[in-house]
Amino acid sequence: MDAAPRTRVSAYAVVIDDGKLLLTRLSAASPVFAPGLWHLPGGGIDPGEQPADALAREVYEETGGTVRDARLIGARTYTAHRRGIDWHLVGLFHAVTLLPGPLRVQESGGSTADLAWHPPAGLDAARLSPAAVDALTLAELRPAGT
Repeated sequence: MDAAPRTRVSAYAVVIDDGKLLLTRLSAASPVFAPGLWHLPGGGIDPGEQPADALAREVYEETGGTVRDARLIGARTYTAHRRGIDWHLVGLFHAVTLLPGPLRVQESGGSTADLAWHPPAGLDAARLSPAAVDALTLAELRPAGT
């Protein structure tokens, strides 16, 4: 008998500043999407945790940034297979403004290897996670190759 897919609900930040999008590069510890892809700051909502609290926690862990405000802009679902696990992922996308300050990955050994600001016009969809591609669509931006 096949195991039922694992379900994960994640809160993602779509952060645009000075015409650039903040993205994180996935590490080998990424549970759902392939390592090396550029992804969005954010991640899984813990049981009992409110989405806004999870978003703020994940953004801080992955970027060191503090969420000033966040507005839900959409939701998408994904299926993935990684490390022998079938996943059903629900992503909640938020337009986010951060408080001013330096950014750097805070977590050690987590799913984030790096972060960088990217001009949307220079992004290649093949180097993005499916969630990052959808975020660009929700923010009315388009990466190359879509």
